[in-house]
Amino acid sequence: MFRSLWQYRHFIISSIRGDLKGRFVRSRLGGLWFILHPLAQALIFSIVLSEVLKARLPDTDAPAAYPIYLLSGMAAWTLFSEILTRSMTIFIEQAPVMKKIVFPRLCLPIIVGGTALINHLLLLLALFILFIFLGHLPGRALILLPLGIVLIAAIGFGLGVILGVMNVFIRDIAQVMTIVLQLWYWLTPIVYPANVLPERYSFVLYLNPIAPLVALYQDALLFNRWPNPESLIMPVALGVVSMGLAMLLFRRASPELVDVL
Repeated sequence: MFRSLWQYRHFIISSIRGDLKGRFVRSRLGGLWFILHPLAQALIFSIVLSEVLKARLPDTDAPAAYPIYLLSGMAAWTLFSEILTRSMTIFIEQAPVMKKIVFPRLCLPIIVGGTALINHLLLLLALFILFIFLGHLPGRALILLPLGIVLIAAIGFGLGVILGVMNVFIRDIAQVMTIVLQLWYWLTPIVYPANVLPERYSFVLYLNPIAPLVALYQDALLFNRWPNPESLIMPVALGVVSMGLAMLLFRRASPELVDVL
């Protein structure tokens, strides 16, 4: 399976390039929309919460701390949600192609993941430029950001392939996950700091594997502090297990995917 993916590496690269170009055909701003959408959403949250509701972070008095905190968390979440949601529906969306062309079907979620990673890198570049204008420069903890990117991509890809295969056979999966992701977003400390949660709900953070990765982004980009290694045990375990299960499930279900579609 991995040998065939390597043989089709040029197909994967060209498909990623075509996907990036095809999203905004005849758009004058083109790829800038990859950056403008999350920035606009974060800007709205920042204005409403920091200016209107006077929300402040308890760990710092910097005037731009809350927008940076919010942008950092949303960058991590955007990468995860994009890989997961697109992987869930990619087999159904590309059903006509799968019926006409012979190629490793696993190329499709890999193309999704590659596209999401490029979008994410462009977004991070835009954030760094914005942070400079805000007078904030990330510190040495920034070197841990690639670890967060790898873990988020692994979890999103693993869960996305598993749910994507299941969605081919049970179309309700994508509808249910749309609701689950909305709830998951608000149970992750992105808009609010983790220490404002009441103690009776603190267990939610321990059960949420994305929360430590969002915190890693916020620590690296805002607070310049190193994460607690123990907090990364669950994300690492989930990333490895979900990737393994995804490969196993996909290999067993692959012969039937085209017939069901």
